[in-house]
Amino acid sequence: MEIVLIVLGALLSIIGLIGCIVPALPGTPLNFLALLLLNWARDPNPFRLNFLIIMGIIAVGVTLIDNFIPAWGAKRYGAARISVWLALAGTMIGIFFFAPFGIIIGAFVGALLGELLSGKKSGDALRAGWGVFVGVFLGILFKVIASGFMTFHFIKGLL
Repeated sequence: MEIVLIVLGALLSIIGLIGCIVPALPGTPLNFLALLLLNWARDPNPFRLNFLIIMGIIAVGVTLIDNFIPAWGAKRYGAARISVWLALAGTMIGIFFFAPFGIIIGAFVGALLGELLSGKKSGDALRAGWGVFVGVFLGILFKVIASGFMTFHFIKGLL
């Protein structure tokens, strides 16, 4: 049973890291679940309760922040709501066609297209598109940092 839980935890860690970039996957919560599985599988437990509580708070916090940062970037730079949605769609398209840089390019192009479709002039569209891009990029960055930290501790807990 220990091996099954460890393998499942390792798979969740890998999927969690992928989920930092793919919006449909809850990256950081999956990495936290991997830590819990490893802690449950190993005797003695590799993680203290305080560490797991802090990692749980980080997982919830990063997930909440990730949902608000693109909207914050859009609002701060005056973007239309459609720009946020098209930025996320651009991110998804960029993942599959132009990885890894397509994520960033797709978010920006999607936001810019959304601004132009909403009737803004090119200068205003670039500014608002930049705001959405910054929000999406910061969300990804926070997820990568948190998930990378959790994955590091998962591997460390295996050793």
